Amino acid sequence: MKETPLSNCERDFLLRAIEEKKRLDGRQTYDYRKLKITFGTDYGCCFVDLGQTRVMAQVSCELVTPKENRPTEGILFFNIELSPMASPSFEQGRQSELSVKLNRQLERCLRNSKCIDTESLCVVSGEKVWQVRVDVHTLNNDGNLMDAASVAAITALCHFRRPDVAIQGEEVTVFSPEERDPIPLSVYHMPISVSFAFFQQGTFLLVDPCEREERVMDGLLMIAMNKHREICSIQSSGGIMLLKDQVMRCSKIASVKVSEITKLISQALLNDKTARKAGGKCGFAESMPQDRITALKMDQTDVEMPDVSQTGSGILQGAEAPPPTVPSPVVPAPGVGQVGQGLQSWGVDEEDDDEEEEEEDSSGEDQVEEVTKTQPVKDKKEAAVVEISDSEEEEVVILYPETTKKSKNLESRSDQKGAAASRKRQRK
Repeated sequence: MKETPLSNCERDFLLRAIEEKKRLDGRQTYDYRKLKITFGTDYGCCFVDLGQTRVMAQVSCELVTPKENRPTEGILFFNIELSPMASPSFEQGRQSELSVKLNRQLERCLRNSKCIDTESLCVVSGEKVWQVRVDVHTLNNDGNLMDAASVAAITALCHFRRPDVAIQGEEVTVFSPEERDPIPLSVYHMPISVSFAFFQQGTFLLVDPCEREERVMDGLLMIAMNKHREICSIQSSGGIMLLKDQVMRCSKIASVKVSEITKLISQALLNDKTARKAGGKCGFAESMPQDRITALKMDQTDVEMPDVSQTGSGILQGAEAPPPTVPSPVVPAPGVGQVGQGLQSWGVDEEDDDEEEEEEDSSGEDQVEEVTKTQPVKDKKEAAVVEISDSEEEEVVILYPETTKKSKNLESRSDQKGAAASRKRQRK
């Protein structure tokens, strides 16, 4: 997956901010991001957080046959893996130009500077030596991977312990950590890389560029140095021409940064050693109750509120008084108005309202009794019955009550007799 390019507006905004000596995260020109070093449960496992950039280094060793031209020296091997978890632009199983560049720079910084005593890694001359392998995994990329990788690699090498060995004739015995205490590596010095980004053909300079600043930079200068102010390696990329004064200024800044980072590494190693000797929790076991297992986490921000009440009272006292409000008109019924604040209304007579209320009260009292009345109707066939109960809802009116079958038969017989009598009269 290709990296998403920056838009012209973003590019112009970043360059304009750099010209005004401002950065996106609020740092100054020569400021480093917050550096944090933690260790895993086993020896040789180290996590380095440089701002949002997170890197893990793991050191391992094995017995191998030495090289023919150097039979008494051990082997150091470095590998940087750019995982797709760190950035969508990184592809797994394929070495990109950036990974090759970082591997070469790390080898120059650590192996070619002779910071590790390789002769102490020899077990049997010409037959068996220790091969120390340093694997650096990128967990998140927010710029300046080289500095984070160099700090993680040298810290992991200082923290690593190799197994102890014994030689009896031609037999080589490797002891486990339970049988014999492992032995640390011989580290002469700690070379650390410091990166400088140049903008507008070397006019502006930034230390520890972030990911967005790396996209708009014109050139990059990486200086690897130890606390004794000895330059271990230097590399310039980007095709810009740097003056002698610019390189000297960068080396002076790098010496200050390297001394600060070296103190931090030494303090982190001492704290881990003390915790392991005391038998306390360290490494992965220590990270579990503190919720520090994930790659990215949010630190809690402490909020101080000692003068909240005083500040609130001061704001209330200094605030302007609210504007006077006009009371809204009171409308007791539709079609009624009001004038002034005396609540004098027109359109409704108060006496009529009182009479209506008295009538409602009297009607409510009369409905308590239960009355049943039957009123006769002139026509015998039709009868109306009205039943009134104590509840207002139950009122039944029967207009046409049902007649029985006997009454119907009597009526039909009387009609037949009347018709027969009228026929006899006509015949006569």
